[in-house]
Amino acid sequence: MGYQTERRRRQIRHKGRMMTLSRVNGNPISLIAYAAPPATAALEVGVSIMPFAAETLNDELAAASYGVPRNGDILTDGNREYTLTDAAPVYDGRMLCGWKLIAAGGT
Repeated sequence: MGYQTERRRRQIRHKGRMMTLSRVNGNPISLIAYAAPPATAALEVGVSIMPFAAETLNDELAAASYGVPRNGDILTDGNREYTLTDAAPVYDGRMLCGWKLIAAGGT
C-alpha cells in the first residue's frame, strides 16, 4: 500500500461521513465518503444545480462485493438522494485505491 492510499484513507476516515450506495434494484451498502462543502459561489447560485462529488475508498466496495460503481447507481447522503452520473477510479501507482463519485439530484 502506497503513501497516497494511506493519506487518502486518513482523510476520508477523518473528514468523511456515512453514506449508502445502491443499484437501482439492489441492496444498499454503507460506506464512508468525503464530500467537500459547496463553494460560496455555488451557494449563491443554488446548490441544486451543482454536481455532487464524493470520494470513497475501494476497500468498502470490494468488501461488499459491490463491483464498479456505474451510472444510475443511487448515492444517499443523509436524507438527500443523488443519481451517479460518473465514477472515476483513483489509483495509487497500479493499485485501485478509491473512487470519485459524481452525481446529480439531491432530492
